[in-house]
Amino acid sequence: MDIRTATRADEARLLDTITLAFAADPIVRYWWTTASEHLEWWPRFVLAMGERGLDAGACDLAADFEGVALWMPPGVEPDPARIAALDLPGTEESAEVSAAFRAEMERYHPTAPHWYLWTLGVDPRRQGRGVGSALLKHRLAQIDAEGATAYLEASDPKNVPFYERHGFEPLGVIEVRDIPPLTPMLRPARR
Repeated sequence: MDIRTATRADEARLLDTITLAFAADPIVRYWWTTASEHLEWWPRFVLAMGERGLDAGACDLAADFEGVALWMPPGVEPDPARIAALDLPGTEESAEVSAAFRAEMERYHPTAPHWYLWTLGVDPRRQGRGVGSALLKHRLAQIDAEGATAYLEASDPKNVPFYERHGFEPLGVIEVRDIPPLTPMLRPARR
């Protein structure tokens, strides 16, 4: 399978793929419950969180935009000002729930240098055909050559076994109020 590094010129199409891929994701749809909210806010959020990874050359594309893996290399973090500038819709209560959820996520997020898989999405018409595995194997080969660790949060429990097959180990389960469970996972360094 052909995999290449995405550039800013690919931004619109890679966001389309990720938006389709996460149309039924439990966590994403918790925050953006209607189709119009999902279509409007999810791509904006993905870009705000992951654009530094894209600019660092850490976004991998499968042929014809069938799948996208957006990573944050060691030392690269999302821009908090960019995320705040989104001015996401919500209530005071949803802001409190979001803050509690983020605090729980921070408890698991590694403090040592690591690769962070911000998002991996495959076009629904191509899911189950090895696209996600090919994208993971592609970047994990580089990560292994560096002797680095990798981290992710599985936003759907049904995806945990998929990531386990690629060497990720669950660290626990994040459960805050009525938000669907999120599984932080770590892949120890290999050589």
